[in-house]
Amino acid sequence: MREEVPVHAIWLAQDDPKKNTAVRLSRRGDIKLHEKFNKLPRRGIILEPLCGKVLGPEDHSLLLDQGGSLVGLDCSWAHIEDSVSQVMKNTKLQGRMLPLLLAANPVNWGKPGKMTTAEALSASLFLIGKEDQARKLLSAFRWGEQFFVLNKEPLEAYSAAKSSKELVELQFEFFDIERPE
Repeated sequence: MREEVPVHAIWLAQDDPKKNTAVRLSRRGDIKLHEKFNKLPRRGIILEPLCGKVLGPEDHSLLLDQGGSLVGLDCSWAHIEDSVSQVMKNTKLQGRMLPLLLAANPVNWGKPGKMTTAEALSASLFLIGKEDQARKLLSAFRWGEQFFVLNKEPLEAYSAAKSSKELVELQFEFFDIERPE
């Protein structure tokens, strides 16, 4: 198993770079930021919240054993549908979404699912067993540790899930959401 998973983000420049979490992580050397699709890794998982398939245990070996990279989609929530469509047409990476977690960033604090790119990447790393790398990413932000405090129980339960199906079911134990029919 690799020491650290390679972490990247595709940056669509839809928000203020001074406040952008992916830009900050890139400046620190924690992730590789891409403005062009053809520079993205060829193998791995891209986090995109509309795909309908959760990042589960079945995906871990792609990132941990098979040389895959973890890629965040850095765009504005206001443009999410167009952004996802544009990116997914231009990559062969496998799209995955995260199970429900609470945002700790100051803009969307406490809102389920409204995470920054840094929070999403960090949560993904935590779920695949790379807790140290996950915490290192969010240490760049004064609110970073709060993400782990807010989501302690779900993160621990999700990371212990044995299948994507189990992981999806666990969301209903932590969040008051309707089950799909």
